Amino acid sequence: MYPIKNTVAFVTGANRGIGRAFVEELLRRDAGRIYAAARSPERLEEVVALDRSRIFPVRLDVTDRASVEAAAARAGDVGLLINNAGTLAFGSFLASAPEMAARDMETNYMGTLYVIRAFAPTLIARGEGAIVNVLSILALANMPGIGGYGASKAAAFSLTQAVRAELSGQNVRVHGVFPGPVDTDMIRALELPKTSPADIARATLDGVEAGVTDILPDAMSKQAYATWLEDPRTLEAQFGAM
Repeated sequence: MYPIKNTVAFVTGANRGIGRAFVEELLRRDAGRIYAAARSPERLEEVVALDRSRIFPVRLDVTDRASVEAAAARAGDVGLLINNAGTLAFGSFLASAPEMAARDMETNYMGTLYVIRAFAPTLIARGEGAIVNVLSILALANMPGIGGYGASKAAAFSLTQAVRAELSGQNVRVHGVFPGPVDTDMIRALELPKTSPADIARATLDGVEAGVTDILPDAMSKQAYATWLEDPRTLEAQFGAM
């Protein structure tokens, strides 16, 4: 379990969508300080305006190791790290440019790795902490049309497991979050039921405070996860037909 009240949190991709919802939920739970990170700090103005005494903008490109190291050096008091920044490229694995899949992998997998490596020493030195990796239910079974995204999230899920094992004796918990479709700009054009970012943030932080390892923040994620536990091929077939 990790208490949110009075903690110092760092949120990547905080300028909109789930990231902004995390900042808002952290405020509601009385976090002490929140570092809101984005590639362009000027896009964080509305987020910082929510509470200028507690929210601090940070320039961060998760694919740029120098940028990540600079952010970690600035935020040397972090106890809760939320890896939310991500990209999603639409297109067939067989027909689309391979650079599209490479971008998703560099951001969603390597970017998450860069950030964890940069902040892990701070969390270890504190003697306690938590890392939240926002994955996707597609980490369990992929889907045509967004295969690069699913593959990158599956890689990030594997990374989450490895880091969890490495930090198991350091009193730093590592949580994986597996949302289904969320109502953000990333998939706004898709016509399917979606969960609000606020609900995802709320359920995720509930899970962190309760010490839940794999957090299933919405109805679809719970159903899909249960199917995956019973028979992974069934979930693969279901997603493959969508």
